[in-house]
Amino acid sequence: MAVAQLWPFFAVAGALAIAIGIGLWRGRTRGAEDEDGATVSRAERVRWLPSVRRATRRRAAGLTAIVLLGVVAAGASGVVAARPMSEQTIEPASASRDIMLCLDVSGSMSDVDKEVLDVFLDLIDGFEGERIGLTIFNASPAQIFPLTDDYDFIREHLQSIRDSFEFGDITPEHWIGTLDGPGASLIGDGLAACALRFDHADLDRSRSIILATDNQPAGAEVLDVQEAADYAGSQDIRVYALNPVQGQAEAADSLVAAAESTGGAAYALRGTTTVSSIVDDVQRQEASALTGEAEVVETDDPAAWIVLLLMTVLAAVAVMWRVRL
Repeated sequence: MAVAQLWPFFAVAGALAIAIGIGLWRGRTRGAEDEDGATVSRAERVRWLPSVRRATRRRAAGLTAIVLLGVVAAGASGVVAARPMSEQTIEPASASRDIMLCLDVSGSMSDVDKEVLDVFLDLIDGFEGERIGLTIFNASPAQIFPLTDDYDFIREHLQSIRDSFEFGDITPEHWIGTLDGPGASLIGDGLAACALRFDHADLDRSRSIILATDNQPAGAEVLDVQEAADYAGSQDIRVYALNPVQGQAEAADSLVAAAESTGGAAYALRGTTTVSSIVDDVQRQEASALTGEAEVVETDDPAAWIVLLLMTVLAAVAVMWRVRL
């Protein structure tokens, strides 16, 4: 048991020592006074009567109990005054995460994008403190919404973009702002735009980009994927790439190298691998990246000692009443 201060223990010990000293002195004084008092003939016969002996034993036991209860009460009050503390080991919370969804919305990525959006729509209810943002790109990047922890807002816009993939004759929402320029699926420019969306660089938060792309750009990029990843890495942003053709195209090697250079990873979507399992893995890695040194937190915890003190005092009062003190 830890306590905040030790002086109450010394105060209680001193008080008990003084009380014992006074008791011994009073005992000797009363003994001397008894010797000077009047004598009573045959008093020893009265003392040996069974009823007197029982009464004497009961009183002696009662007085002994009162003394012991007093010592316990004094000790308990000393502990309460010393402020007993309970210790709890706490690890830093792992919810301080910023996650930017960075989706390549070229035609070949529609199925993967829908799966990513579906996963995050399912995960929203479990978020607490995480900030989510969404940026999409094709020939040009477009921010759908910035990093925010307004989960109703996030749900509304994720659902809106998800619904836009089921388009007919109308222009889908996810095309707006992503076709401003020549080319298609310009991954380097899209990744750089996503990395630029992070704010509050002075705060200690985990920052990650979930990049869904097949890494098959068509057109001239301002930045290639490695240059964009280098910038992300310089800002302590990890890139986790989801590639539906990883391992089946030579271009996938550059995406793997770019993601790993930031401390992130690249994942293939094939076989039994799903976006959900990848996102779970990403969240575990990000939580692990946030875990700092465990902290020991001390809080006042006098409840048990206060209960002991109260019970002891009540017991002492009951014994005193019983022995007629």
